[in-house]
Amino acid sequence: MTSNPTGTSATGVRRSLRLIAAAIALLASVRLGWSAETSVAAADGAAHVAGVIAIGMTVRDAARSTAFFHDVLGFEKIADFDLEGPAYDRLWALTGARAHVVRLRLGAELLELTEFVTPKGRPYPTGSRSNDRWFQHVAIVVSDMDAAYARIRPHVRPISTAPQVLPPSNPAAASIAAFYFRDPDGHPLELIHFPPGKGDPRWQAAAGRLFLGIDHTAIGVGATSASLAFYRDALGLRVAGASHNVGREQAHLTGVAGADVRITGLRPPRAIPGVELLEYAAPRNGRPAPPDTPVTDVVHCRTIVAVDDVAAAAATLRRGGYLGPAGGVTLPDAALGYTHAALIADPDGHAVELVAP
Repeated sequence: MTSNPTGTSATGVRRSLRLIAAAIALLASVRLGWSAETSVAAADGAAHVAGVIAIGMTVRDAARSTAFFHDVLGFEKIADFDLEGPAYDRLWALTGARAHVVRLRLGAELLELTEFVTPKGRPYPTGSRSNDRWFQHVAIVVSDMDAAYARIRPHVRPISTAPQVLPPSNPAAASIAAFYFRDPDGHPLELIHFPPGKGDPRWQAAAGRLFLGIDHTAIGVGATSASLAFYRDALGLRVAGASHNVGREQAHLTGVAGADVRITGLRPPRAIPGVELLEYAAPRNGRPAPPDTPVTDVVHCRTIVAVDDVAAAAATLRRGGYLGPAGGVTLPDAALGYTHAALIADPDGHAVELVAP
């Protein structure tokens, strides 16, 4: 059997599949609402991303990571699966792979944890810093930063010295509070609090919960222009905002002395989650991602995006000079909520998984 739900009730699995199917179903509704904007994107040959349906990360121990995200950060486990077989080998560019995938939800957003039972990959690189270009974090929105910080502090390895409130000198991000830390595997994560007037209105409307959802995934990039050519021009995400973060608060937030960061926010037609590009103007000593990073390595994260046609999207990216380890793969069933997928790499090596029904 190529895909087998384990450790979760049939009701939970069906619920998980409905969530993924609903996210992908945005393709039709969003495209119907694009009108003139759609024709512009089509003329430009963009891949027509409808939404970021999940953020995925490779973990060493799925049970340990699931407990961390549930017990410390309030995520709800909604399904898990055992995956193996030729189609998954082609998707992952592996041979004889077996993986255990756990799907978690926070608010309306999904996180996927993948433990490769075989082959095993390497642990998260030691000495990693926020300006290394393999950096990728998941930004978790909180309703109260002080309470959230007090809740997680005994359970995490901090990157930031303490929660930082961005100053009025940075109008685009003024009064946003943030805190960087690491999960048990070393993946960087962020707590973020949006004051009134900042962030998506959804975060102001939420009530009664401390941890609200996932606002974005942020990635380290070498050149914003090259990343915009990929995410905006080839994939079709729109630029939603930008800021220039520099000064004492940014240094204390990132753990990088003299941090001077150019941030560009990108959003799909479905506004949440988005993708943030982090280009360090200083210091410029961030290391590039190793070119030989397989999906089994714990540093591997992926942004899972719904497109209308995986083959067409892959062809668009191929014309732009982007090529992943495998083309579009037809999966043996809809265990993950989709049956067509392709893994590609952006200019800095961050993985993007294109999926469609």
